[in-house]
Amino acid sequence: MKRNELTEKRRRELTELSRQLGIDLKNLSLLDTALTHTSYANESLRRGVSHNERLEYLGDAVLELAMSDYLYRHYPHLSEGDLTKARASVVCEETLSGRAAEICLGEHLLLGNGERASGGDKRPSILADTFEAVIGAIYLDQGWETARNYIFSQLEPYLKEIRAGQQRHDFKTILQEMIQRRPGRHVLYELLAADGPDHAKTFTVRVSVNGTPLGAGQGRSKKEAEQAAAKEALGQLKQEENYALR
Repeated sequence: MKRNELTEKRRRELTELSRQLGIDLKNLSLLDTALTHTSYANESLRRGVSHNERLEYLGDAVLELAMSDYLYRHYPHLSEGDLTKARASVVCEETLSGRAAEICLGEHLLLGNGERASGGDKRPSILADTFEAVIGAIYLDQGWETARNYIFSQLEPYLKEIRAGQQRHDFKTILQEMIQRRPGRHVLYELLAADGPDHAKTFTVRVSVNGTPLGAGQGRSKKEAEQAAAKEALGQLKQEENYALR
């Protein structure tokens, strides 16, 4: 992975952010890369500027493992399906982007001019991806234990919701569970459109069961659009069940 060159001002900024995160990062270039959006790398006059997509990929895996391990150890009574539902209620765009906003990651993001002008530093999909990229940077710099502890410290309020039985709805998981009650049925999400410029796209997704469309939804990311489509499909299925009971 190529390293981005840090100015003294950027180095001071990242040192302060590292302190606020409670992590003494040795390699600040990793944190800088985690905070560098593809739009900035594409517009940069310097060749070979690294962006955060690879770190996001790594951080996503570290986050999922940390949450899976936590839930497995703390909730021995939960079934595999309930564990999956609990994890999805925390590891979702809404939670991660909200936490990223709370710790002001958007203020430190390097964005292209168009992305910044359109409010990219506040866009949930970008903030959630950045949150995961920072986890990836911490994992590479500090190792598994520090990354795991950082995740737990950042997501503690949402883990408390699980303990209180107040998980947020993951409509895709709920729909999948409902469909699987009848053997031979499967769910398919299809991207219908991705409208708008690269820095401000709106995605439209349709969900079908065995080829029959049940709902469609829109969002600023494919994940958000899929959740909206699943929510609409659940409403449609509920109406059909109510009609059948008449």
